[in-house]
Amino acid sequence: MAKIEIHRITNANVYLDGQSLLGRAESVDLPQIKAKMAEHKALGMVGTIEAFAGFEKLEGKIKWASYYADVLKKVANPFKAVQLQVRGSMPIIVGGSVNREAPIVAMLTVVFKSLPGGAFQQHENVELETDFTAYYMKLTVDGQDVAEIDVLENIYKAGGVDLLAQYRSNIGG
Repeated sequence: MAKIEIHRITNANVYLDGQSLLGRAESVDLPQIKAKMAEHKALGMVGTIEAFAGFEKLEGKIKWASYYADVLKKVANPFKAVQLQVRGSMPIIVGGSVNREAPIVAMLTVVFKSLPGGAFQQHENVELETDFTAYYMKLTVDGQDVAEIDVLENIYKAGGVDLLAQYRSNIGG
């Protein structure tokens, strides 16, 4: 009988330009790498297909626990890209026991698009959420490269395989 292996992300930390922001972010929504598909139909085809036509823009957001001047100064500048890193710990449970813990690392180059004013309520923590767009993202799970995309350099790797190498060669890039 095969043992069920359960993976659960229990916690994470956010880094901005290498600075740990432990306890400052409540949540991070990483960008979704989504293929842009173009419809193709032609005479002689019995149907319509969708073919790869690039990638959708990479967008995400961070919900902050409060005002942090050092963070907000970086968020306020839409002209400067910053390095965003999210590091998580994922216990791997086998047979009801934690077998081991694996790292999850997301590395991004982002530009923030919004500076929140915040919502103030009596006896409530302020709500601050910042939106960002990413130009680069690499996701590593348990030491294995899952996906890497660099929009400005025309790079997309899945499982460490460079899927756009021939494309770059074809266009001379």
